[in-house]
Amino acid sequence: MSGSVRQLVTRARDEVRNLSVPEVADALEGGDVALVDLREPDEVRREGAIPGAIQAPRGMLEFWADPASPYHREEFVPSARTILYCASGGRSALAAQTLQVLGYTDVAHLDGGLAAWKEQGRPVTFAAGRR
Repeated sequence: MSGSVRQLVTRARDEVRNLSVPEVADALEGGDVALVDLREPDEVRREGAIPGAIQAPRGMLEFWADPASPYHREEFVPSARTILYCASGGRSALAAQTLQVLGYTDVAHLDGGLAAWKEQGRPVTFAAGRR
């Protein structure tokens, strides 16, 4: 069986909850949600981040999210509401699918990613000295 990354992302989007920018903004206002930014550190420095996001590069997600992993981080709780995002929504759809396999019961991703967030005029934060 062969395929493409586009097919993988399409399949993942069919299998996970895709949230719009307003839905994510509402969830953040309601609190009690772990918002996870999957982008690489250089992307975060260049483009900023959604305020309050946990920075977790995509390559480390499974290791940090799995409670049985020696690399597990306490911010990741399989029963907690978790929303993932990346630059445009591809990596976050794949990552949401993966977290479901790891037993996360309330996981979704921001469809359109940070690009959609910014297009709708939502706030981003930058590290000190960056804009």
